[in-house]
Amino acid sequence: MKKITLILFFLPICFFGQQTVMDSIIHDNVYRSYRAYIPAIYNSSKATPLLFNFHGLTGSSFTSMWQADFRQIADTANFIIVHPQGLLNSAGQTHWNIGQIGTSINDINFISALLDSLSSKYNIDLNRVYSTGMSNGAYMSYRLACELSEKIAAIAPVAGSYISYMLTNCNPSHPTPVLHIHGDADSSSIYYGKPGVESIPNIISYWVNYNQCDTQSVLILVPNVNVNDSSTVEHYSWKNGINGVDVEHLKVISGGHTWPGSNFSSNNSGIINYDINASIEIWNFLSKYDINGLINQPTNINEFSKNKKLVKIVDLLGRERKNINNKLLLYIYDNGEVVKKINLK
Repeated sequence: MKKITLILFFLPICFFGQQTVMDSIIHDNVYRSYRAYIPAIYNSSKATPLLFNFHGLTGSSFTSMWQADFRQIADTANFIIVHPQGLLNSAGQTHWNIGQIGTSINDINFISALLDSLSSKYNIDLNRVYSTGMSNGAYMSYRLACELSEKIAAIAPVAGSYISYMLTNCNPSHPTPVLHIHGDADSSSIYYGKPGVESIPNIISYWVNYNQCDTQSVLILVPNVNVNDSSTVEHYSWKNGINGVDVEHLKVISGGHTWPGSNFSSNNSGIINYDINASIEIWNFLSKYDINGLINQPTNINEFSKNKKLVKIVDLLGRERKNINNKLLLYIYDNGEVVKKINLK
């Protein structure tokens, strides 16, 4: 009998310019797949940042690439996007192991091994490896910040939280910039927590304390540029952490279990806000930092956004603040009390 040898060639989806590469590694004797987006301006002679983008429960690397779409941003800002694929849990759902019941998959070691593999193929700036994701993928980003901290510079979770004991056992190795985006009407990843799952205020408080940021929060009301989406956004910042690290929170009032600015429906549930584009906000935040903290010259891609962030400054009750000369003031709060006033104009 003649022996037939089958040779498989894995080719990028695009042959010119940017490339979407489907590939895999063997980890724990299992093929683990991923999609990597390589921008057209990638130069192998230059160390390039990398962004992990994790899908939600039942999702895929394909859905995360389209729902949480960073590709146009990467084409200009020059970073590699990696969309890993989760395996099946005991219920037959694609997932990430974030400490829940029904899985024993070592996803932390998988991501560490995947980063090592990618570093052998591309010139990756290992000081600028970031993580984001929605829902279960947001949980995964938080777990990486606790358990693979030596390789993750900053994170930006969307519509996710912590399994409570995972936060209790969190042990990061460096101050970690965190941007959290979440709708307060999210019925899947409940904003104010539930038994065994941390509330978003508790999570933010943990990172503010760990990074030794100012306890005073700065609140800015994002312009309601889309009056038809039935939601608004409040932007909270805790500044001046160790090495210039900040913690920020974009709270979507009446927002659901969604990725703000996305037109892709997978994993969305509830109101989608269009006053912000979460992908743009995330890269603007992450790109300011490397593993050692604030970078002197952060990458800014505001040219992608049609939204201007600042319309007015409000207090915690949503009231616009002006002094007697009708000048805008920035009010800084600590536990609900005004502790500082700054003239803006």
